[in-house]
Amino acid sequence: MKILLVCNAGMSTSMLVARMEKAAKEKGVDATILAVPLTQAESEMNEWDIVMLGPQVRHCLNQLQKHSKGTPIEVIDMRDYGLMNGANVLKRAIQVIGLK
Repeated sequence: MKILLVCNAGMSTSMLVARMEKAAKEKGVDATILAVPLTQAESEMNEWDIVMLGPQVRHCLNQLQKHSKGTPIEVIDMRDYGLMNGANVLKRAIQVIGLK
């Protein structure tokens, strides 16, 4: 599973990436997780299984959806983002993608 996280500069999500990777390892989920800035998202988004937007860039959801070739795009829950709850964000990605 390939999860692309998107935020303003690609840096504020680095801690969330680490926590999601830890949660994936604990659950035995094979996941590649990367954080990128919004400016890079459009060119890469269709190479990933899901794109997850940080709450601070949720206003770009419609713009990214126009460039999606079927890649689901989800806004990360503000509470989970604020608490850096990698397990919940990973769980939501799995739900959206449809994996068990």
